[in-house]
Parts: sequence; structure tokens; C-alpha cells
Amino acid sequence: MTLKLPAALFATLLAVSACQPTPQNQAALGAVLGGATGLALSELVGANPQWRAVAVLGGAAAGAVVAQNQATQECAYADGRGGYYIAPC
Repeated sequence: MTLKLPAALFATLLAVSACQPTPQNQAALGAVLGGATGLALSELVGANPQWRAVAVLGGAAAGAVVAQNQATQECAYADGRGGYYIAPC
């Protein structure tokens, strides 16, 4: 398991790096990297399988959003009233 995960991650990164950088590709790569980071961190702290699943899903969601924001160069900011507004980063 310890060798399979880095090898699979490397193969995925190599395959995705050949793609043209479109917003969809960037969001997909962000989701993959975020999910992998969530899994690595949950394994590092010795989380049980349910928390590993939560960490992977949360990391994937965060990675996709960050990549999407990088593609559009727009960020969401809190307005102080419970809402948000979108402006350039």
C-alpha cells in the first residue's frame, strides 16, 4: 500500500499534465490533488476509515474550488452579513 499510492499519484499527475490547461482540467486536477492530500493527512494521523472518506471528499471539494478560482481569477469574500460577494483575487 505504501508504494502503490505514490506510484498511482505519480501516474495520475503524469497523465493529467499532458492535458491542455482548461478550467475543467484544472478543477479535475485540483480535486485529485485535494483528495490525495486528504487521504495522506488522514493516514498520517491514523484516522479510522470513515474519517478517511470524509477527508478525501473534503479535500477533493476544496481542491476543485481552489483550482476553479485560480482559473477564473475571482474569489468569494464574506460581506459581514452572512453572505458573500465575488471580486477579483
